[in-house]
Amino acid sequence: MKRIVVLLLALMLTTASLAACQKEEQTASPDTTVQATQSATTAAAQSKETEAQTSNNNTSTTKLTQGAEVVTTANVTSDGAINATDLFSDRDLKQTADLSEAVYYDLSDNNNITITSEGVYVISGSANNASVIVEAGDNDKVQLVLNGVTITNDSAPAIYVKSADKVFVTTVENTTSALTVSGTFTADSDINTDAVIFSKDDLVLNGLGTLNISSSDNGISGKDDIKITGGTIGVTCISDAIEANESITVADGNITIKSNKDGLHAENDEDNTTGYIYICGGTFNINTSGDSIQATTVFQIDGGNITVSGSEGIEATFIQINGGTVNITASDDGINGSNKSNAYTTTVEINGGDVTVNMGQGDTDGIDSNGNLYINGGTVNVNANSPFDYDDEGKISGGTVYVNGTQTTELTNQMMGGGPGGMGGGMGGQMPGGNMGGRGGFAQ
Repeated sequence: MKRIVVLLLALMLTTASLAACQKEEQTASPDTTVQATQSATTAAAQSKETEAQTSNNNTSTTKLTQGAEVVTTANVTSDGAINATDLFSDRDLKQTADLSEAVYYDLSDNNNITITSEGVYVISGSANNASVIVEAGDNDKVQLVLNGVTITNDSAPAIYVKSADKVFVTTVENTTSALTVSGTFTADSDINTDAVIFSKDDLVLNGLGTLNISSSDNGISGKDDIKITGGTIGVTCISDAIEANESITVADGNITIKSNKDGLHAENDEDNTTGYIYICGGTFNINTSGDSIQATTVFQIDGGNITVSGSEGIEATFIQINGGTVNITASDDGINGSNKSNAYTTTVEINGGDVTVNMGQGDTDGIDSNGNLYINGGTVNVNANSPFDYDDEGKISGGTVYVNGTQTTELTNQMMGGGPGGMGGGMGGQMPGGNMGGRGGFAQ
């Protein structure tokens, strides 16, 4: 009997022990499953991240806070030599980027970032001998957001636009980006990439931050149009600071230039009917050894504050000043209406604004036109041995004109007549933006 009881007790203890082990195993099982799932998920994520970094090891997890939208107002006119009403798109004038779907990259030494599709791309960090290359579709708009970027290259552009519809270079508020090329540029096949920012397509510079450019050749070069609508831009270079084949148009911004050649330069070597400069806002401080501002066809200013110092201040075939403040110090000609295009009659026309020209000693002209010279409005103050020089018609029909501190109502003429102006162009001509002729004397 006692033996039977012992056996029963042993059986009961064995059963209880087995039940406890089974319960413990069942309790532990869910945790094990969760850990295995988390481990698999983590491995997949790491694999995906590794794959992304392998395809482009500049991928960044840095994020920017979306700021309030800031938009520049372009004080454009429609009745000038250039009808400027459609020069700037809404997106051109936005100083803040839409970051909702932005892609982020960090720079690294000897490693290019290549962008092949439309979108917004935030670039951060510093690197030596690295380039941001845009090689997108012909209809793609690409926005490069510079978040305190520093690039120092020996021989290649810091930003190189090979193809796109339009590329925006936007600086982030409270940041400074510095782009430098210190050596001799290396050509890309048959493309002479000779600028720190080199673009074969339309280029827009804007933003709320600062962009400093230093170059052993040109600063910014665009083979189509260059627009500046905001930001603080500083260019120090050996050759042209900002050059474009088709046009340079400025709505706003704070631009400082120091160049051994020209400051703003718009010229197409193969077509002298294009290459114009239009300014309706912004502040300029330009110091050059060559021309501070040179356009092949038209230079028009409707607003802004321009201070220039150079061999020549402003040169173009047709120069029209409708507003703004212009201060020129030059050693050759202050304002020069030159025979650079056969599409337009050479003319200097001042309809408004405050214009001051200070010339050095010697054979220098304050305002020189190889064609017509008209002053219809504004305030003009010329300090020079030879204040005016024109080859065709010269007339003051309005405004206030001072020569060496004395008000005058008649134009003196250094050349007393001269040969016909222009390069065979008709009176007027089709202006950029669609206008025929313009204000005042140009349409006469």
